[in-house]
Amino acid sequence: MTVFETSKIRNVALIGHGTTGKTSLASCLLFTAGATDRLGRVDDGHALTDYTEEEIEHKRSFYTALAHLTWAKTKINLLDTPGYGAFLFEAMGALRAADSALMLIDAVSGVEVITEKTWRYAENEKVACAFVMNKLDRENADFQRALQSLQETFGRTVIPVHLPIGKESDFHGVVNLITMKAYEFEPGGQGKGKTIPIPDDLADIAQEWHEKLVEMIAENDEELMEKYFDAGDLTPEEMEQGLKSAFAQRQIFPVLCASALNNIGTSEILQAIVNWFPAPNECGPVHAKTPDEKDIEVEIREDQPFAGFVFKTISDPFTGAINIIRIYSGVLKSDSEIQNINRKTKEKIGGIHVVQGKQLKPIEELHAGDIGALTKLKDTHTGDTLADPSRPVIFEPITYPKPVVFFALNPKSRSDEDKLSTALHRITEEDPMLKIERDPQTKELIISGSGDLHIRIAVERLQKKYGVQVELKKPKIPYRETIKKVAEAQGKYKKQSGGRGQYGDCWIRIEPLPRGKDFEFEETIFGGAIPKQYIPAVEKGIQEARQHGILAGYPVVDFKVTLYDGSYHEVDSSDLAFKIAGSLAFKAAMEKAQPVLLEPIMKVDIYVPEDVFGDAMGDLNRRRARIQGTDRVGQNQVIHALVPLAEMLDYAPALTSITGGRGYFEMEFSHYDEVPAHIAQKIIEEAKKEREEE
Repeated sequence: MTVFETSKIRNVALIGHGTTGKTSLASCLLFTAGATDRLGRVDDGHALTDYTEEEIEHKRSFYTALAHLTWAKTKINLLDTPGYGAFLFEAMGALRAADSALMLIDAVSGVEVITEKTWRYAENEKVACAFVMNKLDRENADFQRALQSLQETFGRTVIPVHLPIGKESDFHGVVNLITMKAYEFEPGGQGKGKTIPIPDDLADIAQEWHEKLVEMIAENDEELMEKYFDAGDLTPEEMEQGLKSAFAQRQIFPVLCASALNNIGTSEILQAIVNWFPAPNECGPVHAKTPDEKDIEVEIREDQPFAGFVFKTISDPFTGAINIIRIYSGVLKSDSEIQNINRKTKEKIGGIHVVQGKQLKPIEELHAGDIGALTKLKDTHTGDTLADPSRPVIFEPITYPKPVVFFALNPKSRSDEDKLSTALHRITEEDPMLKIERDPQTKELIISGSGDLHIRIAVERLQKKYGVQVELKKPKIPYRETIKKVAEAQGKYKKQSGGRGQYGDCWIRIEPLPRGKDFEFEETIFGGAIPKQYIPAVEKGIQEARQHGILAGYPVVDFKVTLYDGSYHEVDSSDLAFKIAGSLAFKAAMEKAQPVLLEPIMKVDIYVPEDVFGDAMGDLNRRRARIQGTDRVGQNQVIHALVPLAEMLDYAPALTSITGGRGYFEMEFSHYDEVPAHIAQKIIEEAKKEREEE
């Protein structure tokens, strides 16, 4: 494999809403550049960057896939990302590794929900972004209408660099507004355009957009502004120069034209990537920290000590963990010894590979700015920094959203149970949004993720990749109990059955504490009513008893116990007797202290299109939500609410139904609050029924 210098590398993420054609465009770019010998089709199941069983079966992308091609002696690394809400976190890792992005837009639909969300991801990572107006060959495709939606959402700096030739099924070429040349493409052909005169019906509009593009480029460069004032125009070379600079600084967001279905416009997109998409060393230094937390800037240069960031891990049943790394500085060579700075461990580099879909191709070395795969590392995971020990740095980890969907997970058989732990470890290693936890209260194994589909695809993966079958069910809600009044009670344990007896006697006072304070214990014993050595036993008895409250058997929280009196027997008293007495006193006091049920309350932000805002609000009100306010973000309304967890377990599919798949939400735990009496009664009755069945 050819080794490329930093200046000859381009790292481009393909991002955007689902079904806009990202994977299809990746297939076109690879085919046009000769990296593949056939044009892969998603529907046929042989797209290079949709290669897992579940992606082929569902005909959609679930994971970021990598591929590369060479165009004009430049290596272009493509990172093809999913565009469905439940898998959008994959785009976050890809944008961390990329220097620029192609945001795909459906020429029929224009800006959609995920368009805006991935835009924010690119903005957060300071990644240069161009738009590809795809599907211009579809019925009802309208370049001007889609462009207007882009400019209304993202501003006037979104500007065409291409104009389409022909409309809908007649779309067959593009006008390059920099060179003012037109290119015609053969539908379904090799993707390389043939130069033709600009069609007469486009001449005036092309000139008009050319002048707007020249003005915008000149706006961002004083030297070019002077040339523009003097000559009234800029040369194509000057426009390329100005556009390259403004694009890298996110001052201009160009619009390109394509049909990924018919491979139209592809060679012009490739040439744009080579001509004015930034090379890694043109993107400025990368912020990092030293192990002692001091800020440092890492320049993307080959003559610096090696440093790289693992932004993705692929778990292979045969190869093991495959770590995908973006090299930020230096040169990484086979057989070198480096350090995992996060884990303070040494790693011996064995095989270095470049990634082409599911294939790994060995390479001698990778230079600053490049992306590759490392195999057989001992202890390296997603988010880790690998570096030369002479300059240890740590790159900022990717912050993924909190999980919003939860299921209890049970293996179907004893055989599945034996294999489950290893399989779960492997799928969570390659999926940073998938969380597996044992709920200490309910004892259930909880799998959580970004959406219902996300969890179900993980279950498919367990079965197909690791041969483990599991069942999903709604998790039990970790309710708790507390008290609302002060109460006092005696706990007395006296047992005499021949020989030495048991005697313990205590008086306690319980009182409510503010929410979240859990438990406090205090003793004010005076005059030795209870000897000091027995007081810890009283507390232990209360601690054990509070794990099962008197209402529904849930743990009791947010209360204080004061041990203030009691009595003992010189012969018969013991730790066990006072432990039992403490338990009895607690249960007796709870009966008098007005016990109530508590439920977890979640802080939820729901993003919905304006036309379904009322429906979304109505649904939230039915879920006992307390609306905290609303905002507008781009084309979406954002509802801020506090909602009981019990009402959110089936919210993901409900929101999909309400919004037609255009809405999404973010959720995290907020606090515990009292359950309304009529609902609490049902929960108590169900808990009582479960105990009787046991």
